[in-house]
Amino acid sequence: QVQLVESGGGLVQAGGSLRLSCAASGIIFSINSMGWYRQAPGKQRELVAVITSGDIANYADSVKGRFTISRDNAKNTVYLQMNSLKPEDTAVYSCNAVVRTVFQYDMNYWGKGTLVTVSS
Repeated sequence: QVQLVESGGGLVQAGGSLRLSCAASGIIFSINSMGWYRQAPGKQRELVAVITSGDIANYADSVKGRFTISRDNAKNTVYLQMNSLKPEDTAVYSCNAVVRTVFQYDMNYWGKGTLVTVSS
């Protein structure tokens, strides 16, 4: 079993910054992609950013130039640096990881989420 634990959410004023972290633990052979998704009240969950094992990153258009995703493979951890935050960034941010198990198949895991609130 694999667990993903997020941290770093909170309340920040518009224009401010936050850094989210997500650490994976458990029986892991390797981790393929890691990413961040968010769900605002009354809206569907959407992709924010994803990074592959080769450090190729993709971002939602709404966060390009403001958010940066990175990962530390030695720590099985992914980060999301969020700058120039806007009230519309308010959401529950959840971490996702596609994990290669020791049995050589991939499984998809989710964290419980961390709330980011941006005040105007």
